[in-house]
Amino acid sequence: MIKIQNVNFHYNGLERGGLKNINLTIKDGECVLLCGASGCGKTTLTRLINGLIPHFYKGELTGRVVVNGKAIREQELYSLAGLVGSVFQNPRSQFFSVDTDGEITFGPENIGLPKREILARKGRIVAELNLQSLMNRSLFRLSGGEKQKIACGSVAALLPEIILLDEPSSNLDWSAIRDLRDMLKLWKAQGKTIVISEHRLWYLKEVIDRAVYMEKGEIVREWDREEFASLSESELAAYELRPVNLEERYIREYSGTESAYEHFPYQVNEAPRDEPYKNNDILLKNFYFTYHPQKYLFFKKKLSPKDAPICTIRIPSLQVKPGEIVGITGGNGSGKSTFLRCLCGLEKTCIGSVWMDGQRYAGKKLTKLCYMVMQDVNHQLFTDSVLSEVLLSMEKPDETQAKEILASLDLLEYREKHPMALSGGQKQRVAIASAIAANAKILLFDEPTSGLDYRHMKEVSLLLKELAKRGKTIFVSTHDPELAAECCDRTIRIKDGRIAQIS
Repeated sequence: MIKIQNVNFHYNGLERGGLKNINLTIKDGECVLLCGASGCGKTTLTRLINGLIPHFYKGELTGRVVVNGKAIREQELYSLAGLVGSVFQNPRSQFFSVDTDGEITFGPENIGLPKREILARKGRIVAELNLQSLMNRSLFRLSGGEKQKIACGSVAALLPEIILLDEPSSNLDWSAIRDLRDMLKLWKAQGKTIVISEHRLWYLKEVIDRAVYMEKGEIVREWDREEFASLSESELAAYELRPVNLEERYIREYSGTESAYEHFPYQVNEAPRDEPYKNNDILLKNFYFTYHPQKYLFFKKKLSPKDAPICTIRIPSLQVKPGEIVGITGGNGSGKSTFLRCLCGLEKTCIGSVWMDGQRYAGKKLTKLCYMVMQDVNHQLFTDSVLSEVLLSMEKPDETQAKEILASLDLLEYREKHPMALSGGQKQRVAIASAIAANAKILLFDEPTSGLDYRHMKEVSLLLKELAKRGKTIFVSTHDPELAAECCDRTIRIKDGRIAQIS
């Protein structure tokens, strides 16, 4: 049982982001959803339960937190590892190995279990969570959703009684979310206590026992499962929550099925030769890339269309219109993020080029034409304040314009805060603000609404449409069908690194 009594918490150095007057009891075997806008205190509440507050995150804490009869304040952090398992919003932050097998077995090895028991647990977890296809893989070659699955497996291998999940579906496709839902049902059947902080709600309506709504660090409303599932769209919108039922319709419309694009022709328009491209459209030509280049003796072999069978990305030609918002969809590991990295010039061995306004851009020139907001925004936050982060992206720093961009994303009040001290959703918006400030002609967004609540998802949608009106061409890799429905002019589904469907 988890008991949180009269808890108030304030992070050192931050004016906001704490908790006020928290009283919450969670019974053994209960599944509880924590919901609310980004920065409302959901993640902070989970940190109370797993002991990261007060043992890691420092601040002023009053009140009492008791987990399975143990006062968290009086326990060493390592002693909680076998009792409480946590899956963070960014799974990379909890990895200790470089390969998937080692990550699954790391926990059992670390607590000194015998080899036979370690291997038995690994086999059990891999089978229960359907991780067979992810074994014997480098963690650095996994998609965001695949990393999330491994994080769940590594936590489950310790057989904790309590499992905490922070935005577990934020990087998952529909198929992976179904697996996650099945995983939650399995853990619930095993009698585990589950606490989930989440913005996507539709997949949880049959799993949770209770929903706890938070606002500005306080618990302001609770619903049981039946009450929560019956909430209308307008009622949920009043709480700035995403739909409980509506999103499934979007998934059918925008995600499709495997069989729907198994037989779709992979070639999309034959690319012209090397003559200048004079059409007003933007042409993407010969995007071929592989993570496993062929061995060479005396000189590095350059990829060509003839190497398509070995390529991770193989897109011979694609035309888009200036000012168009193109959604890039597909399953985890299908090549969406890799394609965006190739498009903005981050993958140096990719031979792709872009024709725009009669000019050809390739190699380093692509980095000036395109700006990418990464899926893991922690990789592109460099400065010690939000305002400095935006100014850094400007060719000619303009503080007035930077503040206007921050105000449009509800970030102006955080302008002096360190970006790494913000919530996941707030960091995402800081990265988007930097993309706007960069003034590139083509903007690439990799899961821009990952970890965002309903209101900020709508704001990102409006923002993308406004950027398109200003003449920016936008590619959006997303698992968020609501975002695709809100703003994308068309969607391109990628499978195995190829264009499988355009709609």
